[in-house]
Amino acid sequence: MRALRKNLSRREFHRLDVTARFFRGLGDPTRLKVLELLLAEGELSVSAMLRRLGIAQGRLSSHLACLRWCGYVTSEERGRFTYYRVTDWRLRRIVTLGQRLATENAAHLGACTRIDPPPRHQRWRRASR
Repeated sequence: MRALRKNLSRREFHRLDVTARFFRGLGDPTRLKVLELLLAEGELSVSAMLRRLGIAQGRLSSHLACLRWCGYVTSEERGRFTYYRVTDWRLRRIVTLGQRLATENAAHLGACTRIDPPPRHQRWRRASR
């Protein structure tokens, strides 16, 4: 990344960096599922999301904070409950297109070790062969 930064204008590198951050914000299965739920329902409380996802409250809060800080969702407190909704409905098209592309390229994505390294047990098996 250092070489890329050196060879691009500050403005161009910043544009690429912000766009990459945008996609990293979407790059987690839990965050994607939260967005899918909100896109389908329009608005959900934290407790409703917890019931549907079956994950720990702290984990959901962390993902919701990321989605909120990145500008994907907004929240509103109503009494004891906090409700979330998607801030920009264009995310529906992005998520839908991403799902289609991922489905069409599933074999390649599954074989790619550059995005995420394979799980530890798979690395061990490869090394022992």
